[in-house]
Amino acid sequence: MAVAAPADVSSSEAADGVDAPELRYFVFALFFIFGGITSLNDVILPKLKELFTLNYTQAMLVQFCFFTAYLVIGIPGAQLVKRIGYMRGAMTGLLVMMAGCLLFIPASRTATYGLFLFALFVLASGVVVVQVVANPLISLLGKAQTVHSRLTFAQAFNSLGTTVFPIVGSALILGGLAGVSASDFSGAELAAYRTAETQAISNTYIGLAVALLVIAGAVFLFRNRLPNESHEKSSPLAGFSLLGRKRFGFGALCIFLYVGAEVSIGSLIVNYLQQKHVLALSEQGAGSLIFLYWGGAMVGRFIGSWFLRIMSPGLILASVAIGAIALLAISTNSTGAVAAYSLLAIGLMNSIMFPTIFSLACEKLGARAADGSGIINIAIFGGAVIPLLTGMLADASGSLAIALLLPTACYAVIAGYGFYARRPASDLA
Repeated sequence: MAVAAPADVSSSEAADGVDAPELRYFVFALFFIFGGITSLNDVILPKLKELFTLNYTQAMLVQFCFFTAYLVIGIPGAQLVKRIGYMRGAMTGLLVMMAGCLLFIPASRTATYGLFLFALFVLASGVVVVQVVANPLISLLGKAQTVHSRLTFAQAFNSLGTTVFPIVGSALILGGLAGVSASDFSGAELAAYRTAETQAISNTYIGLAVALLVIAGAVFLFRNRLPNESHEKSSPLAGFSLLGRKRFGFGALCIFLYVGAEVSIGSLIVNYLQQKHVLALSEQGAGSLIFLYWGGAMVGRFIGSWFLRIMSPGLILASVAIGAIALLAISTNSTGAVAAYSLLAIGLMNSIMFPTIFSLACEKLGARAADGSGIINIAIFGGAVIPLLTGMLADASGSLAIALLLPTACYAVIAGYGFYARRPASDLA
């Protein structure tokens, strides 16, 4: 998952940058951990689906509760950061994330699905606040002329997190009892099985809570490191008027659809690979391959950054969206390794979509670019809606192949936007 857009901020030190190189390592850690936590949903979703014998619609509530935080917390989070500053804002976000991780303890002990969903919402609320801080903060930590390279380098840590966390998470969470599932139990035995199995999830998030506490402690030590920090005042709802601008409104819709499609596919990978006509893998075996999906996005960013220098960003966006559609068509109409790895390869197509859509949508916004960034941040709510609709389609049709038609439609709209925005904003009506 690409990082969220920055809040509406400015600083008196923005031109020459802040002389605080030690803070860069802290920001890199932020990018790494919130990227990883987001992709970890792809591991716990199939686990909770099995433990609570959920259908796909119910299981997708994991993503719905997580990404709903972008809609609910996005604007208040940005206003909070403006009020208390970057460092204290980051510390607040990290502590909220830690609280969300610790909520997995009562969720596990009571084996209550609703508590898991609430814990994910609290965790995601902290992630949103941290994301509001991360982009503008890394922009300040150096000279203005090198800001793009610093942002790209920082986002590489985000991609590294999304690649590493599923590998570790699948080993820790998806192990389980071989040949045993929740459907084999009932009554007290089922409750005991759920409690025992969810302990693996709880232990994983307790470990994350400890890591977050360490990072929050480091932030506390540097809480006064930006003494001249200042923020511009603006209405929390100022950016919504930009939706009337066709290029921006279309772009915001595509962010909504892109995040939804990316999350939907990631959420279904384990169950998709477990199908007999695909790879017939165990839950843990399928989970261990999720890193290929997110790792492809990481590799694709480096490849895409070179092509973006020499080709129209709009045409590249259209090309990778068409590529994603082609891979979905191949996967859903084939079997075995071809079906599996063509689905996983979609991560490579996803790689440049978020930043490219963002830059095309915000082109020529001038002084209102920060307002546009706030709306893009809210559009990440697509990660809640599209996966839930995909799950409903899977349940109604009884087929994951048919359910994947919804992400396919999302990519089709994105391809259309790429062609629409292939020329500079000033050349369009």
